[in-house]
Amino acid sequence: MTPHINAKKEEIAKVVLMPGDPLRAKFIAEKYLKNVKQVNNVRNMLMFTGTYKDKEVTIAGSGMGQPSIGIYSFELFKFYDVDKIIRIGSAGSYKENLDLYEVFLVESSFSDSSAYSELVLGEKTNIHYPSKELNKEIEKSAKDLEINLNKGRVHSSDVFYASRPLSETLAITQADCVEMESYALFVNAKKLNKQAATLLTISDNLITKKETSPEEREKKFLKMVEVALNIL
Repeated sequence: MTPHINAKKEEIAKVVLMPGDPLRAKFIAEKYLKNVKQVNNVRNMLMFTGTYKDKEVTIAGSGMGQPSIGIYSFELFKFYDVDKIIRIGSAGSYKENLDLYEVFLVESSFSDSSAYSELVLGEKTNIHYPSKELNKEIEKSAKDLEINLNKGRVHSSDVFYASRPLSETLAITQADCVEMESYALFVNAKKLNKQAATLLTISDNLITKKETSPEEREKKFLKMVEVALNIL
């Protein structure tokens, strides 16, 4: 057990799917898994372990932002011997033609600050990358399921309510969409020699101003979940 996870070591699977919202983790576990058991309730950051097509998997909430996913992914990798974490989350589109409900596979993550990388890895860089091997597994899974994958860079923003003009952000980040977690996840995976990837569903478009509701984000972003589960 850790200060943030009260599961027993054997209750966490080697592969973890990690949505930000713990209620989304609950919904996914109950919808897709058999023999489901809740294995963590510390701070209501719910985690569930069960089987999908006879393969064990854990669905674990991460919370919002790099500090939160940084804590949970580090502890899962280091203290629970997790091999792979796939973040499954929502993102805001920076591209007019990257529309609601599109599935996006992250190929690189840009952070506004290199602080997390400097403190964990000793590397001063604003860009980190997912595991190439895991991304290849995800691409194959999506192809098998005939689910279209958009690919590119995500902006792992440190601030949700930013005052910087969007045009300036686009010029700096060169990103296709925005979320708040992938950079820290990729740093931890590199630090601990593990595999990490991020699959996102577009929840709103910052150009067209289209958006989805919280209920839709919790229950309708299922294509990326099926792609992630299919690699098992």
